[in-house]
Formats: sequence, structure tokens, C-alpha cells
Amino acid sequence: MPSSQQKAVVIIDDEKSYGDLLSQLLIDNLDCPVLTYSNPQEALDALPQLNVGVVVTDFFMPDLNGVQFIRRAAPNLPGVAFIMITGHPLKLSDESFDDIPALKAVVSKPFKWNELCDLVLEHWPDADSRPKAST
Repeated sequence: MPSSQQKAVVIIDDEKSYGDLLSQLLIDNLDCPVLTYSNPQEALDALPQLNVGVVVTDFFMPDLNGVQFIRRAAPNLPGVAFIMITGHPLKLSDESFDDIPALKAVVSKPFKWNELCDLVLEHWPDADSRPKAST
């Protein structure tokens, strides 16, 4: 678990291998802790105890999709940005996202790893704790 002073990126993806890959890419390229969950409900239960900077969630997951996850998690994480990854045709301008101000970006698969790193840095909640990108 990261120190209470250092904010973490939290990744939720029901495909464990994909979540682990995203985690490794972020760990290799940003100097902050990265926590990965393959079960959205477990992530929801854990989030209140974590010091979260940005949450990256998959859209298409069984039982709880990314939009439902964000709707449940965001009220308990004021100021935290959510980024959703999807292989489905979704756009941030879709009406269904109007009531989710915490959702800052929707990234379509496939994407370049640096696009995700850039979005994490862009939507980090405060400059003082923003991680630095590795060179």
C-alpha cells in the first residue's frame, strides 16, 4: 500500500493480464504507486482507504461496467479524476456522461501508452503531488 502522503493511480480492469500490463506501463513511466484491481466491487471497497490521484477503469466489465463504477466511486472521492478505457465506440460527449463530471476522458483501445500517461498527468488533482514522467 502506498504511503498516505503519495497519491496512487488505481486501475480497474476485469482482464487481469490487461490491468497488469497497464499497471506496468504506468509504473515504468510515472514515479507514483499504481494499484490494480480485477474486481470492480473490491476496488470500490478499497478506495476509501487509499490516497487516490487518478482512477483508470475499463468500461466493459461483468456485474458493474465502468460508468456504473464511476457513478458509485466518484461521490466518495471528491476531486479525483476518472479515465475510462474502452474497446467500444463511446465518446465523452455522449449524453450518458453529462451527469458524471469526474469522468475526464474516454480512451479507445488500442491506444499508445504515453497517451494514458499524459491523461493521468493532465488530470492529476494537484500540482504538488503530480508524479513526474520518467524519461
